[in-house]
Amino acid sequence: MDRAPGLSVRLKLTLSYVGFLMVAGVLMLGAAWVAGQQRQSSDFLLRFVPDGVISAAGGLVPGNDSFLLRELAPAAAIVLVFLLVVGLLGGWLLAGRMLAPLTRITEATRKAAGGSLSHRIELPGRTDEFRELADAFDAMLTQLEALVAEQQRFAANASHELRTPLAITQTLLDVARNDPNRDTDTDELVDRLHVVNTRAIDLTEALLLLSRADQRSFTREQVDLSLLAEEATETLLPLAEERGVTIETSGDITPTVGSHALLLQMTTNLVQNAIAHNLPEEGTVWVTTSAHPAGALLTVENTGANLTPEVVATLAEPFLRGTERIRTHEAGVGLGLAIVKTIAQAHDGTLTLTPRAAGGLRVTVQLPAAPRGTNARPPVESDRYSMEPSGRNR
Repeated sequence: MDRAPGLSVRLKLTLSYVGFLMVAGVLMLGAAWVAGQQRQSSDFLLRFVPDGVISAAGGLVPGNDSFLLRELAPAAAIVLVFLLVVGLLGGWLLAGRMLAPLTRITEATRKAAGGSLSHRIELPGRTDEFRELADAFDAMLTQLEALVAEQQRFAANASHELRTPLAITQTLLDVARNDPNRDTDTDELVDRLHVVNTRAIDLTEALLLLSRADQRSFTREQVDLSLLAEEATETLLPLAEERGVTIETSGDITPTVGSHALLLQMTTNLVQNAIAHNLPEEGTVWVTTSAHPAGALLTVENTGANLTPEVVATLAEPFLRGTERIRTHEAGVGLGLAIVKTIAQAHDGTLTLTPRAAGGLRVTVQLPAAPRGTNARPPVESDRYSMEPSGRNR
């Protein structure tokens, strides 16, 4: 939610402290002035002061009742200025000390909103309102982390368990397709089952990849996004030629740090989506990489149908295939951009989807830039997951 800028709580508390001190000082001086004007027998301020001014000769000049008040005015002004300065400095320091726990809670909330559920506030000290809030927030993060971990384990275990029976079914279908004695009806049924089983295998592999990316269980190394873009383009060039799509790749060396296998999978998914969701003929895909002080950018644009911002905002949701823009037999498993988003977030990056004015989509992935002095090394073998395009369509 966009809000108009306002004063910080610390500044508001400081001003309230200063206001209280100034009001108290003015009331005190006002009470002294009223008491001096009344000059009653119970006057605590002027009852021991004679009604007049001591002259230079040592005598008393009568008739000047406002002498003490005139002498009191400069001192009162000095006192008010002193209260103002002390109130500002003291109030600012006291407010900062009192609001320090709230700053830690806000920082933890931002980390949790960014996907980091392992962070805890662990606010020290005795119980008060801030510490009760921090303890409740830590308890909530613990429950959320356990729930997310359980879901990830379930997805990973389910994917592992499904891989074996699906592979066996695929083998049996291949044997049935190669049977020379099969009839026409059996051949058509086997072909349909083969398509369904292939999509189930793709879905299983995509879920397994999502689980691995969510857990961030990968070794980080220096990776050049420009090389990944070239590799993904070369891999998908036959598909582009089959669809009549032209791919243009450009960009400078764009170093970042992460998993070579996952970042290659991310790039491959983006390029493949750009090819699949394109014009029926003479479409174009632009793949660009660039390095900036803020990070490494990978941009994939494609021609295609006009998209509304409402549709684009939902394309990265799991199992959303964009069926209004593609043919049924190309629907895929609907995890292409969901995998891209998960991989980007696992590398502390962001995914931005923007509709092009001329039609099509612009996808931008921003990743942290590689720190200077990082040495590149060959990809670790344990990081090399299946490089077949997973979640092949949105």
